[in-house]
Amino acid sequence: MGTGSAKRGERVAVIGMGILGAAVGWNLSRHGAEVVFVDAGRPGEGVTDWSFSWVNASNKTARRSYFDLNVAGMAEYRELCRTIGPDTWWYPHGHLRWADDPAAEAKLLATAELLAGRDYRVESYTGAEVRRRLEPALTLPDEVPVLFYPDEAWVHGRRLVGRLVGQAVASGAEQRTGTAVRDIGTGGDGAVRTLALSDGSRLDVDVVVNAAGPGASDVAGLVARHLPMRREPGAVTRVDCARVPVHRAMHAPHIEIRPDGDASVVLHSREVDALVDAGEAPAQLARLLRESARDVVPELGNSRIARTRTVNRPIPADGFPCVGAVPSVPGYYEAVSHSGITLGPVIGRLLASEILSGKPDPMLADFRPERFAR
Repeated sequence: MGTGSAKRGERVAVIGMGILGAAVGWNLSRHGAEVVFVDAGRPGEGVTDWSFSWVNASNKTARRSYFDLNVAGMAEYRELCRTIGPDTWWYPHGHLRWADDPAAEAKLLATAELLAGRDYRVESYTGAEVRRRLEPALTLPDEVPVLFYPDEAWVHGRRLVGRLVGQAVASGAEQRTGTAVRDIGTGGDGAVRTLALSDGSRLDVDVVVNAAGPGASDVAGLVARHLPMRREPGAVTRVDCARVPVHRAMHAPHIEIRPDGDASVVLHSREVDALVDAGEAPAQLARLLRESARDVVPELGNSRIARTRTVNRPIPADGFPCVGAVPSVPGYYEAVSHSGITLGPVIGRLLASEILSGKPDPMLADFRPERFAR
């Protein structure tokens, strides 16, 4: 049993009820740990609900271990579907990507070749074939090469979080919403002992999991740890339409588009994100997103902008996940990552196993908290 690991029946506080916190807590609860979820908001309604929510590894080729972790994340979703059922949260309809300038196109095609060499499924179509076979509502040049990744998916993150937290609570976990963590108390040995909450209550705990997303750095500070995070705001808008004209997630030039259920579409763009810090109002960002989307899917020109949110993405300073124990604070663990939708279920399983067994998993070796000095 490793230092600070939770024996069956010990109390684990999971701070943050986004996809990472929900997945860690669900896995711990399934294996007999006493879990208490803590979140200032409601389950899945933070960054998880305002993400493009695309399950993939095709955009994760910078480091092989990170690519492999994301591939494992995709496989974990298939397992999760078998365990809890896919119902209204899982949409495995693949992903489309194309470009509108030669340099970007060359880069996409080179990435596709690399991925194919790693046995990652990718198919190539022309624009005309895509319209005929997959997405008739798109406007794109007949001859443009379009990549189709059939094993990719999108997830309704808020529904999935609700499902995981709900199952954990049904099996005995406790849920504290609408209350923030004010302090983490440690004993004479430096190990985690208590949580003080903003509602005035105090919890006795054996383990704390920091899955606080954009607030993870503040939570780390409560145990005198420096967790450096990037500041990368992202603007996402939902538009309502009488009929959802697209069937799957896609990266078109200048705009990302995906369905969001029966009468809604999600829009995001890195180019529009760059305007957030320039002080553009959310309503203007939403209009820009809809205009870009209309160029690709003309039907979306008639859509109504429903809700827009700008959130800070939870990205550790080097861009990679920060997952595992912090040896200097026994009982304190971190689960902080960009691409939380792809990685949430696999990180949830791996970290829960580490917490319960005390044995580190080699798949997380490159993503340990120790790489950021305390």
